[in-house]
Amino acid sequence: MPPATVAPVLEYDYLIVGGGAAGLSLAYHLAQEPRLAGKKVLLIEPDAKDQNDRTWSYWSDTPMAFDGIAAHEWRQIAFRSPGFEKVIDLGAYRYRMIRGLDYYHFVRKALAGNSQFDQVRGTVESLENTATGVRARSTAGTFTARYAFDSRPPNLQQLRQPRRHRYLLQHFVGWEVETDADAFNPEVVEFMDFRGEQHHEARFIYVLPFSARKALVEYTLFSETPLPKAEYEAAIREYLATTLAGQDYRITAVEIGAIPMTDHPLPARTGAHIVNLGTRGGRAKPSTGYAFKRIQQHSARLVEALARTGHPPANATGDRWQFHLFDTLLLDIMKRRGETTRDIFRELFERNPVARIFRFLDETTSWADNLRVMNSVTPGPFMRSIGQVLRGKPGQR
Repeated sequence: MPPATVAPVLEYDYLIVGGGAAGLSLAYHLAQEPRLAGKKVLLIEPDAKDQNDRTWSYWSDTPMAFDGIAAHEWRQIAFRSPGFEKVIDLGAYRYRMIRGLDYYHFVRKALAGNSQFDQVRGTVESLENTATGVRARSTAGTFTARYAFDSRPPNLQQLRQPRRHRYLLQHFVGWEVETDADAFNPEVVEFMDFRGEQHHEARFIYVLPFSARKALVEYTLFSETPLPKAEYEAAIREYLATTLAGQDYRITAVEIGAIPMTDHPLPARTGAHIVNLGTRGGRAKPSTGYAFKRIQQHSARLVEALARTGHPPANATGDRWQFHLFDTLLLDIMKRRGETTRDIFRELFERNPVARIFRFLDETTSWADNLRVMNSVTPGPFMRSIGQVLRGKPGQR
């Protein structure tokens, strides 16, 4: 009789690839779950994460894990476009902003001294399923685990199928500015200010006021390609010239970013033992770019399933197909006739309570509320996009 095959011993239960928003979120949720206290976790991250390299914003009407480290919180937002302006009370919702460095410090403090977790600095070069788990080859060595959670950015350029899917960016430049006299309303986020020229694209100003004399002012676009930096800066200068009425200001920090917005399917899993996180797992909302809250919900869903069953859930994200369709239609409109995006958002904010809009963007609305939202906007652009989608002609004008 041949000897029985012995399964190889795995070094870790869970391997987390990447220590950004998604990887650290999952690590934090794992550390907080007492049912998983005996599991060994390895976190591999290529960078020190000792800089404030980004910020995240989100809205919520219930407590979330990282509310306590929010740098700022607002109870009102403003929407502005030609012919319609409104300052909106958020009711039970709060709009919050978290600085990246505060987030990194908070999670690493929560993991410090926890014997469950090992952390190494390195870049994962390959990640493969095996018969019993996963094998990661990295610049820090080779590691094995039962499951891997991969938050490396997807290579969308390599994956592109432009005849089938839409590929846009939410790209922006932001200035943190300070003034010597009161200039901003610290109670109100300028959520979307569409009053500027659209240039056949969706373009708006976004302002987070930290005090009456300090704010982050961003010029944001939804389009296929970034602009020269000078064009963003010119738009910010024009906005500040009007807002500050000639008052001097100082630029204290600069933010530059580009978030992929696509209806290209980004799989929740890669094989039996690899679960995708963050942008790689489709957690950036395709039609808005918001990701932080979706990342936290994904982490909580994964950890609950691991604690209850020992395995990630079969439907790892819990996404509902109809919202993918809504995203596809809006992306199609943004690509074909981006300037009409302003009118769509104006109708949404003019004809719906903000709680319904937030629930719709959070993908938690009922079918009845979905119909109310769709009936609140002019149907023509969406009907044309439905035709484009059915004919398989993404983004043709």
